[in-house]
Amino acid sequence: MWSSEQASKVASEYLSGLGRRWDHVRTVGQLADVLADGGMISADVAAAAWLHDLGYAEELSTTGLHALDGAAFLAIEGAPAEIVSLVAHHTGADFEAEERGLKAEMDAMPAAGRANLDALTLLDLVTAPDGSLTEPEARINEILSRYPGSSPVHRAVSRSRAELLASAERARLQLGLPDKWPAGATEGMLES
Repeated sequence: MWSSEQASKVASEYLSGLGRRWDHVRTVGQLADVLADGGMISADVAAAAWLHDLGYAEELSTTGLHALDGAAFLAIEGAPAEIVSLVAHHTGADFEAEERGLKAEMDAMPAAGRANLDALTLLDLVTAPDGSLTEPEARINEILSRYPGSSPVHRAVSRSRAELLASAERARLQLGLPDKWPAGATEGMLES
């Protein structure tokens, strides 16, 4: 099992020089640690939260699909299958794999458990690129505004929008979190 602490060190090693990307990952990881410490999510989800954007590291990027690249690296490094699967399939990555012609490569990755994948998707969608807290709808709108319509990311997020929002809502209900979580619910709990 990879601990959240081990995952945060790997993430820091590869992503800490990426500015806003690191700010985003650090907040996602910290939110996950809060939920894991409360027994609300598994240690695997917390570790995957720290590692979900690992494939953005230039030295790990081979296909251009960060979820797939990060998961492939983690598989080589011996990470547990559940962490590999969560990184591979997080936040609509299957849709982006289709858009990029990488469906076969994505299908070769282990399947993620739905409840765990929902929890990771919620954590990703409540964290803006700069690490501030947001709402899933606003986060999706931000992603769409950042990428041109011709981008595979834009096309994938447009296609997966309804499923992403449903996933975040399932996680909130499953975890018993308030509608506006994490706004106000984590004040003072996140490290700076």
